[in-house]
Amino acid sequence: MTGKTQRLNKVTWLLVVAAAFVSLALAQNVSAAVLTADDCVKCHDAAPSDINSDGRKHKTEVSCVDCHEGGHPPKVTDIIPACSKCHEGTPHFDLTGCLGCHSNPHTPLLISLTDDMTDPCLTCHTEQMGQLQQYPSAHLEVACSKCHREKHGFIPECLHCHSGHTAKQTNTDCLSCHKPHMPLAVTYADDVASENCAGCHGDAYNLLVASEYKHSKLLCATCHKTKHKTIPACQDCHGMPHPAKMMEKFPKCGDCHGIAHDLNK
Repeated sequence: MTGKTQRLNKVTWLLVVAAAFVSLALAQNVSAAVLTADDCVKCHDAAPSDINSDGRKHKTEVSCVDCHEGGHPPKVTDIIPACSKCHEGTPHFDLTGCLGCHSNPHTPLLISLTDDMTDPCLTCHTEQMGQLQQYPSAHLEVACSKCHREKHGFIPECLHCHSGHTAKQTNTDCLSCHKPHMPLAVTYADDVASENCAGCHGDAYNLLVASEYKHSKLLCATCHKTKHKTIPACQDCHGMPHPAKMMEKFPKCGDCHGIAHDLNK
């Protein structure tokens, strides 16, 4: 190797070392570039797509870098944060195993339900459990996920499990009298079809429609107003149709007229 070549190599080496020192000095004075969600989507396509379609508040209130801290490449080991980092302050957030239901944090309300899930539901849906407990029925013994089984927020039709009172019964008809979480606390409008009542009160209905008297022209709800099992007094509609002396001698209308669904005359 000639002396000229040796001098050239030495100069090149010095330039490389100098460049390294200059780069290091510049790096110390220049902060790292701030990443945004626009940077993330350049490589990560699945998560942004999920968030865009069903992200809910994970779409509207936070960005990628709010959860996945530490820059890129990340300088932290827990790049997938615990749910409790943000979600706290209610009984629901004290539950463990968040990912058992919220399997994809990027679509947090697309919830996977098992066949026997109730307790986790109650931390949010307290009103519904209160109704079930106040008005006990067979529904109280059924896990929430048995009915709300397809996805979170799914509300089944009554006729998925129950037979209608009539062949033409619709789900709207069911809900006009029965509330799902307190089905035996029956309420109804004044114009509810008597055929719906006949589903349970068949004997009374059959007597009524076979009668030749005016009661047969009335809807069940005309007399049994608003509240299920309401039994009115005859005087509520008929007042005092007979002289007081007769009413004193025969205080019970049914002694002469029979039952309201099958009047004697």
